[in-house]
Amino acid sequence: MTSSPIDALSCPVCRGSMFISDVDQLACRQGHHYDAAKQGYYNLLTGRGTKFQADTADMVRARENFQNVGHYVPLADAVADAVQRSVNVEASLLLDVGAGTGYYLERLQQRIVGTDAVALDISRYGLRRCARTEGRPLSLVWDVWQRLPLQNAAIDVIINIFAPRNFSEFHRVLRPDGRLVVVTPLPGHLQELRETVGMLDVDEDKASDLRKSVQPLFEELESREISYSMHLNQFDVVNAVLMGPSAFHTTVEAVESSASCLTSLDVTARFSLQVFGPVATVPIPSTM
Repeated sequence: MTSSPIDALSCPVCRGSMFISDVDQLACRQGHHYDAAKQGYYNLLTGRGTKFQADTADMVRARENFQNVGHYVPLADAVADAVQRSVNVEASLLLDVGAGTGYYLERLQQRIVGTDAVALDISRYGLRRCARTEGRPLSLVWDVWQRLPLQNAAIDVIINIFAPRNFSEFHRVLRPDGRLVVVTPLPGHLQELRETVGMLDVDEDKASDLRKSVQPLFEELESREISYSMHLNQFDVVNAVLMGPSAFHTTVEAVESSASCLTSLDVTARFSLQVFGPVATVPIPSTM
């Protein structure tokens, strides 16, 4: 039976079940509680928090501007298609790890009516937008490299798009018949921008490396390449650079200066979309 988003939660401190209190807190029976931000998300990263750098407000704004124009609609549709092909999606519970603005999750919930969702991201700026999307996912600030605040085998589908991947935790929280859908950029993705305004390069063997890194927890069930051309205006070019990791290595002024000579630019989008199923029995390495 599919869990509800609240039923699927596990307290980050004591691992007990959680509920929404009368004062709109996420709480457990042991008294650990987390307030809701006015934008609708919950920050579970208390105490030591995280050492990793979250996307900034400017990065999230640039990403939302770029997504809202529709440049990544073909990718969002491909993710929804993959989920629909892979599982019995009726009343499924989705988990978006690295949800950001919730763009892909929102399109998925629009396509598959009746699904509930949990959205995890380290950036509260992204979750401010995500929590307000049409499907109203339960949006939680969390670090994917820590134990996920979810019960064992509570999730039907995990989507992971341009985000860090903790495969041992994905395997733990995913149902035995669940699916993991991963999207990574391929070499050549946004290459015209890299040559024009400067961006970080894409690893040459990301897809094949991913196949190795999931073992022995997952097996690949589907793999496809998505490639198409995008016609970007100057505003799009600036947003495309500032919405990703390259933003940590440049400034808005530098990107705008580099793009100032452009009126438009045709840019290639290239992604790998892979679907994985959990391996039921994970071999235990011999200590002999």
